[in-house]
Amino acid sequence: MEPDSPSAPRRSLTEILFVLFLRMIAVTCFWFGLQYWAMLVGYSLDGRARFDLLNLPWRVTAPALAVLFPVASLGLWLVTSWGAVLWAIAAIIQVLMYVVWADLFGHNRLVPILHVLVASLYIVFRLSLWLEERRKEERIRIDLP
Repeated sequence: MEPDSPSAPRRSLTEILFVLFLRMIAVTCFWFGLQYWAMLVGYSLDGRARFDLLNLPWRVTAPALAVLFPVASLGLWLVTSWGAVLWAIAAIIQVLMYVVWADLFGHNRLVPILHVLVASLYIVFRLSLWLEERRKEERIRIDLP
C-alpha cells in the first residue's frame, strides 16, 4: 500500500545550511528595518533623527531602507530569490552610504564589511548548490541506459 501523500525529497546538508544562513540574514535584515523605523519615528537617538529633522540625503535613504530591509527579510525567510535581490539592493545602498558618500552619512566601516562577508558567503553557498545539482544530474545520466 502506498502512502497518501508523496514524500518530500531529502535535503542535503548544504541545502539545510543555506536555509539556516538565509534565515539568520532575514532576522538581521528585520533588525535593520526596525532600527530605521525607530529612527524615523523618533523612538531612538532621543528623537534627534526623526524624519522631519533629517537632511535630504537621509530623508531619501532612511525610508527606502526602512521598507527594503523588512521586505527583504520576509523574502529571505521564505527562501525566495526576490528576497536575496532586495537584500542586495539594500546592502548596496548601505555600502554606498558609508563608503562612497561617507561625508554625507558618516563613517561606518563595520556595515560594509559585514555586507561583503554575507555576499561572499551567499555566493559560496550558491556555487556549492549548483555543483551539487550538477553532480546529481551527472549521476542520473550515468544511470540511464
